[in-house]
Amino acid sequence: MNQCKTQNIVAPLTQSATFLVFSIKGEQRESIETIKSTLGSTSDLIKNINIRDNTARFACTVGIGNKAWDCLFGQKGKPKELHAFKEVRGKKHVAVSTPGDLFYHIRSDRRDLCFEFERQLTDMLDDSVKVEDVTVGFRYFDTRDLLGFVDGTANPQDAEALEAAYITPSIDPSESAIGGSYVLIQKYKHDIKSWKTLSTEKQESILGRRKFDNVELEDADEKAQKSHKTLCTISASDGGERAILRDNMPFGSPAENMFGTYFIGYSRELWVMEKMLERMYCGDPDGLHDRTLDYSTPQTGSVFFAPSMDVLDSLGDD
Repeated sequence: MNQCKTQNIVAPLTQSATFLVFSIKGEQRESIETIKSTLGSTSDLIKNINIRDNTARFACTVGIGNKAWDCLFGQKGKPKELHAFKEVRGKKHVAVSTPGDLFYHIRSDRRDLCFEFERQLTDMLDDSVKVEDVTVGFRYFDTRDLLGFVDGTANPQDAEALEAAYITPSIDPSESAIGGSYVLIQKYKHDIKSWKTLSTEKQESILGRRKFDNVELEDADEKAQKSHKTLCTISASDGGERAILRDNMPFGSPAENMFGTYFIGYSRELWVMEKMLERMYCGDPDGLHDRTLDYSTPQTGSVFFAPSMDVLDSLGDD
């Protein structure tokens, strides 16, 4: 890790974020070269924005999808868990899989800095990509989602955050993987009108936390319906709990009846996030799905790999 220049995945929570998903237009050599050059200039683009206000905590993370990896890196070893998002189909709800070759997670305390980075980035990419999704997120009060609950409470901190997010040689020894992280994104739209018909106590039982002070609650019967908090707690075969790093953001427009949460998870092990989705959509025990899904519907679902900055920089040298 210390010998590798990583992307700034473990960045502080900010007031604003932009999430961009692109697909590569065909596989023409000119388009691929444009994309390589743009990715290789990531460090310079970030510096160009950050110098305008180095107190605004500007950061950008770039992720590359499964198909795009083959186009961009050729014979370089692919991270061992990288693959397209796998649709998860439960008895009632489905985690959809949607297109995406490139992903940009742009964040800052200043919305204008996110805007300017997006402007310069799209100028460089020009006509080589197709926009699949653009979502602008904002920090809502004391890091709450639009359902009214504090989001990201389970995030690891400091050294634990680094351990959860970044791949080390013991996880994947390939040069392209070390210092990188898997990224899983889902854009959820909330049925706020229906959610508000529930009592606070019912909402708390679904989420597994108290609404006012964010204190964790125990499930009433662990052999029956589990809360969102419990279903998203994953343990490995050794019994150890596996943490992921989240940087979720609310998005929406009350005038358009749009209320949502953009889920973004970083992890050194993709299977951990996939297991979370399996438990949420299929249930544990089987059939008892995460009840948040009765009020939150996924619009997108994609997997990317955020390589080290060294790997991105190398594309500029090709």
